[in-house]
Amino acid sequence: MNNTEIKSKVMSLGNRLTSQMGGDRSAAFVRAWVIVKASGLELAVKGVSMGNRQEALRRLNNYNPLQIRAFLMPEPENPVDANAIAVMVGINGGRGYYKLGYVPVSDTGIAAAVHGKVSIRVLAGDIRGARLIVAV
Repeated sequence: MNNTEIKSKVMSLGNRLTSQMGGDRSAAFVRAWVIVKASGLELAVKGVSMGNRQEALRRLNNYNPLQIRAFLMPEPENPVDANAIAVMVGINGGRGYYKLGYVPVSDTGIAAAVHGKVSIRVLAGDIRGARLIVAV
């Protein structure tokens, strides 16, 4: 990625993050710079111990991470947190998606800013949880 592309990504992400970070443009652009320079953001998926999510994690471990599709889905009607963002996963060639868990509360602002504008990979985890890579 050349300097022009880096600057473009930082500006775009920084502008989206500004509203998510209480209007603090300086903090938003610093955070955007860190994310772009790292080529993404790694997040822990929360809530993977609920329901059949442990079985889903075991099954995901049978696949190459490149075969796993993922997207973020805001849940404004969530009774616990109106800002909740679910992590939905599926397998290439499979039918439908499964709710693997949620983006951590501390990262929902960033996830909301990049929602629909980035590629997402799930690094299938173990009994303790899963990791999510948000690539910018």
